[in-house]
Amino acid sequence: MKQRADYGPKSVDALKAALQDNPDSAALLYNLGVSLVADRNLTEAKKAFEEVLALEPNIAEAYVQLGGLAMHEGDLDECLKMNKKAAEVRPRFAVPWGNIGFVHMQQQNPDKAVKALKKALSFDPQFIQAHTTLGSAYLALGDPDGCIMQCSKALEIEPMFGPAYNNIGLAYLDKGEPKKAIMYFDKALETGFEIEAQVLEEIKQYR
Repeated sequence: MKQRADYGPKSVDALKAALQDNPDSAALLYNLGVSLVADRNLTEAKKAFEEVLALEPNIAEAYVQLGGLAMHEGDLDECLKMNKKAAEVRPRFAVPWGNIGFVHMQQQNPDKAVKALKKALSFDPQFIQAHTTLGSAYLALGDPDGCIMQCSKALEIEPMFGPAYNNIGLAYLDKGEPKKAIMYFDKALETGFEIEAQVLEEIKQYR
């Protein structure tokens, strides 16, 4: 099963027509769900992914998609549940582990986040979002050097990844090195990343 469909938002009607001839195709239903998400029809997308799982309950990507929809609705517990199910049916799939780590951070559980994110990176060392979120978890646990190390790994993979620059800036602020922090915040701004207004106000005095 592909994680992303080859269809764009305009293909919804074509996929629905194809499903009339092949209503039990989990692949067509999955692609329809992805196209509906792209078309911002989230209610119908959710139904499509649920139908996928009714046909084939071991498709990890469908659980991940449902987790994303739950996150959009602000339901962190449901997002966590769906991604845990995805990791259960495919334990070596990095994406749900990364999402689990992100949810744990949103729920202010950095210890749990670290465990999930390390699993994600053990399966996909190039997962830049997992590197960066792991950096945030280390910072929350009072380890700014761990944050810097992890986010630097993200920048080795994608040199223009704004969130990683921002996290390193926060880590240097935490270490009491505002001049270094400003360098990284400026790099984050160059990428188009929006730094929190409170942080921008804090670093004004050091420019």
